[in-house]
Amino acid sequence: MTGRRTLFGVELDPLTMDETVAHCLEAVRDGRQLEIGVVNAAKLVNMRRDPRLAEAVSGCDLVLADGQAVVWAGRVLRAPLPERVAGIDLFLRLLGEAEAAGISVYFLGARQDVLDRMLLRVADRFPGLKVAGSRNGYFDDSEQETIADGIARSGAQMLFLGMTSPKKEIFTAAHGARTGARVVHGVGGSFDILAGVTKRAPAPWQRWGLEWLYRVLQEPRRLGRRYLTTNVSFLLMTARELIRLTPSTAPANRSQ
Repeated sequence: MTGRRTLFGVELDPLTMDETVAHCLEAVRDGRQLEIGVVNAAKLVNMRRDPRLAEAVSGCDLVLADGQAVVWAGRVLRAPLPERVAGIDLFLRLLGEAEAAGISVYFLGARQDVLDRMLLRVADRFPGLKVAGSRNGYFDDSEQETIADGIARSGAQMLFLGMTSPKKEIFTAAHGARTGARVVHGVGGSFDILAGVTKRAPAPWQRWGLEWLYRVLQEPRRLGRRYLTTNVSFLLMTARELIRLTPSTAPANRSQ
């Protein structure tokens, strides 16, 4: 595997989507566990504020650039990443591969009604997919071990967590190995998108790095202030890092 890139003190894997999918299938075939972490601008900002989130993400076997802004920052800061590997796109690719290869999957997350709607749509889109089990994402911390044991009993080879940060990262770090799943992938709000509850930004918005704005336009009250704050913080982080990396052009003082 190509050496990792360090961005804002976080090590990221410079992988394409195809390379990432190949690593996941190899993990299933070889019987080893692969925990996947994805980062966008907001998560990189929050990792600086939340040590538990930072530790959980950094402990993943693969850490990928989920946001286009992360790819752009990597170019500017001389830590180039080949492309964005969006969590939802990886999720859909892995579902297709799992259907083709007879790999069993487990879905953990979202409200029960959203999960039910997603399962219907997944069954329609991937009719041959082996779903080992599912559970909504509303549970107390005290239930985590029991849930992980249930996933292990299901025999699922891939586990997808449709939960918000930092809950999914902390669950994965603490109990990912206990689930027995070979691939553990936190997919955030992807369950809502597959269920048709929220809409994903059109492709041009994705290419321009404006998925966050599309989401804000759907839920301005809930997301407006959050994205404004994190985007400004991310720009400031990038600017400070660029200044740190740029050699000074000031002339050296000469002794008289």
